[in-house]
Amino acid sequence: MNPTDTAPPVCLPTGSASPGPDAGGPQPQRPPLPDSATQKWLKALLFDSTPMGLCVLHHGRPLFINCHLAHMMGGDDSDADASTPELEQRWPDLWPQLLRIGRETRMVHSKRTNGSLLVGRAYTRSLQALLDGAEVVTLVDDTRREGRGFSATWRARMLEQAETIGRSGSAEIDMTTGKMVISKGMHSLLGIPFSPEPMRSARFLRWVPKAERGYVAAIWQGAITDEPFEFQHRLVGADGTRMEVLQRGMVEVDATGHQHGYLIVQDITAQRQAEQRIQQLAHQDVVTALSNRTHLLDQIDAAVNHARWDPGTFLVLSVQVDKVDQLKQAMGYGAGDSMARAVAERLKGLAESGDVVARIDGGEFAIMVSPQSSRLDATGHIHARAVVDALSHAERVAVSEIVPGARVGVARFPQDAETAGELLEAAQMARMRIDAQGEQVAVFTPEIRALAMRRLAIESGLRHAADRGELALTYQLQADLSNGEVIGAQAVLEWTSAELGPVPLEEFMPVALQSGLVVSLGDWKRNALCAQLQAWEQARVRVPRMSTRISTLELQQHDAFEKMRRCMKQYGLTPQSLGVEISERALVEGGDSLGPTLSQLKALGVEITLGDFGANFTNLALLRSLPVDVIKVDRSCVPDVTAAVGAVSLTRAIINMGHSLQMQVMAEGVETTGQLTLLIASGCDRMQGPVLAPPVNGETLIQMLAQRTRLPDSMLSRRRERTLLLVDDEPSIVSSLKRLFRRDGYRIVTAGSGAEGLQRMTEYEVDVVLSDQRMPGMTGVEFLRRAKDLYPDTVRLVLSGYTELQSITDAVNEGAIYRFLTKPWDDERLLEHVREAFAHKEMADENKRLATEVVAASEALTQANERLELVLNNQQQQIDLEAARANTARDLLDSLPVALLGVDPHGTIVLTNQELQRALGAHKPLLGESAAHALGHDFAALAAAGVANGAAASQIELPLGGRTWHARVRALGDTHPRGILLTLIDPPSPQVAHP
Repeated sequence: MNPTDTAPPVCLPTGSASPGPDAGGPQPQRPPLPDSATQKWLKALLFDSTPMGLCVLHHGRPLFINCHLAHMMGGDDSDADASTPELEQRWPDLWPQLLRIGRETRMVHSKRTNGSLLVGRAYTRSLQALLDGAEVVTLVDDTRREGRGFSATWRARMLEQAETIGRSGSAEIDMTTGKMVISKGMHSLLGIPFSPEPMRSARFLRWVPKAERGYVAAIWQGAITDEPFEFQHRLVGADGTRMEVLQRGMVEVDATGHQHGYLIVQDITAQRQAEQRIQQLAHQDVVTALSNRTHLLDQIDAAVNHARWDPGTFLVLSVQVDKVDQLKQAMGYGAGDSMARAVAERLKGLAESGDVVARIDGGEFAIMVSPQSSRLDATGHIHARAVVDALSHAERVAVSEIVPGARVGVARFPQDAETAGELLEAAQMARMRIDAQGEQVAVFTPEIRALAMRRLAIESGLRHAADRGELALTYQLQADLSNGEVIGAQAVLEWTSAELGPVPLEEFMPVALQSGLVVSLGDWKRNALCAQLQAWEQARVRVPRMSTRISTLELQQHDAFEKMRRCMKQYGLTPQSLGVEISERALVEGGDSLGPTLSQLKALGVEITLGDFGANFTNLALLRSLPVDVIKVDRSCVPDVTAAVGAVSLTRAIINMGHSLQMQVMAEGVETTGQLTLLIASGCDRMQGPVLAPPVNGETLIQMLAQRTRLPDSMLSRRRERTLLLVDDEPSIVSSLKRLFRRDGYRIVTAGSGAEGLQRMTEYEVDVVLSDQRMPGMTGVEFLRRAKDLYPDTVRLVLSGYTELQSITDAVNEGAIYRFLTKPWDDERLLEHVREAFAHKEMADENKRLATEVVAASEALTQANERLELVLNNQQQQIDLEAARANTARDLLDSLPVALLGVDPHGTIVLTNQELQRALGAHKPLLGESAAHALGHDFAALAAAGVANGAAASQIELPLGGRTWHARVRALGDTHPRGILLTLIDPPSPQVAHP
């Protein structure tokens, strides 16, 4: 309701209005102006009363709207007072359409609150003078006019657009006079300027090639009245472009007996080219131009039919080049296609007359060897070896030289199969067995078919394994390498088939992944694990966090997160009781699609582990962006003390990288104490493997937990002791050195050879190594070089009576030796050198500790700064928005034709507008001055009048500036007045009637 509807009447006192200049007698008094003193009433008077939608935008964001626009959008009066965020949320599709309209008109389509569609016309005018970036938008409802149209102009425009879109043209022919009128589309199709003047139909024929003009004219001459016809021919445009066109026509007779012809010509050049391309693609690979699978099978089938009446044998080779797919993943499709074309050229170079070379898919190729060539190679080994040799030479891709490599499977007709499809499948089966055999060539045998049949049996058995109760769970413990305690376990799926017996996970899981059964198996494993955890919890058995492996296909299901959440809720489990492990290959296969699901699981509290790390291609950018908690190092990257230096360095690099990404690192498949010691020395956080415990069933797991199974203390880092390792093959020298260093309180460990010294370093955390140079099997320098690679933090010294200058110099330059000491030694000097070595080691340890703390503190500070900057940006945006709203409101107040005055409780003026300044004749701003002084009136009485009436405004007459004003006084604030608002309204002058 408008505020003026409820305003109380205002009565003018007698004689308060002076007669007008033309007054000739007493005049009836005019009704008073509406008496509202609030900003809401002023807004309603100037903004909401407009009979069209109005909105003030500030840099594209709505500051406020009027009531008419609110009703137009399906709202009510309360929506006109909504804030900017509320307006943006209520009608989000409206505001982007109002941006940058300029001086033009724009059609707007927006959904109303009730779901109906508003169609309107929007106009914009700038309010730049009032506020930078502000504009007022007028919106007129034009919904009812949306259905109008279909005028002649509209139909002509639609015809023109239809012809343009369909690359067509039309024409009308007067068969009597031979005159022809063609449309704009026909002019555009022929590439000639538009002219509405008719042309001779014979002139149109000049755009038809000479060889086809008679054909076109004959069809029109033989046309039957009122019978549509169509035919194809060619046209030549003005620029010489040749087009294939489809012409449809019809002849009719009008009421006067004249014949008229109507035709439509459509350019079908692209369609004809597409049909030819489709025909080509049906038999040819796009990238390599080789035959595709379909064409290859046709050729094999033809050879099979030919061999039935002319008995003979021929070969089919299945060739797999893995580098094609690997390059696609590593360098993109361009590199993969380049390699595929290079392989195709080499295979075509091997082909003889009658052979067919085809590309099946990706890096899979096939060759059908003709019967003539096959007679010279009954087993196919010669041809297969020729393919392997041809693909064993490097090919340049971009800036790299890459060897394609190949695996070739051979099948023979008619020994191995009798149809085209079976023959190709036999060659593929033989080739897929090469991974297990480690060869590059394999010939199909009945055993290969038996393995393929076993795979089918595994797939069939897996479909019913859960229903038959053949699935079970085993658990492998995981330990914390800082204290040896068990901190988790991994649940592993086991299958014992009634027909096949126990089937290893490594055998049935690839089948499950390829067939898609891994999703149903994952559902069973998740439910079984949650049910077991609930049973243990009800039995008051405390178990560590259980992790379960989830495949990429499972994570790509749209309900992967919901399945996990519902299962945990059903069995009453906390998120901290479960963990999820994904394979490293998922980073390549899943890509960005894994991020949302993993983020939801992470937010739920489930620990995320990335398994098999280091065994496949790794996308480090994705690894950094995904919410991974733990990196599990693949067992192939877990080295032993006898491993090569590169393997140890790789493992240490993986561990350091994981720590730099704020992730825990776990090693799997740890089998020996040597592996465990190297992992501890490299800073690995967790482990799982036989050295702790083999996979066990649920009952055994509970027993092991009750017995507090853990890693032996001898394998762990214990309280630090200053440890000195003495390595010498002479026992007397070792005894002398032990007596010498015992008085300094070192823990002394001894070894008689370099290999034994490496073993001792796996058992103890050694600080300083003192080694002889001349030892059997491994010299001191070689031993210390290996010790540096395995344990770079140790301080290494050589004590020898033999000086091999070159090897010693090289070792010192490489950093493998800290100092070289000679025999015989001086006891005090030797003691001093060893003390300095221990001091050097302790200082390095302290520097490393401080560096770690500095990095952690720096990261914490960076995160705090980022959070603070975000908060400040949000606050600044809010301040800017409020300032814009305040400036706009101020400009609106100044533009009102009503004088306003705001006074605080102390009588100080805090609000004025330009109309008040004009009414008082003030030439300087009144803000901050005393209201009593500025008004020349008893301000205390005004304030008392405003407070006495509370929310209702008091009406008084106020003499001011030589005139009497109608004034309304309203208290600001309901319970605790914060001042008064005074509205001055100039009374109207009474009109005087003419005599």
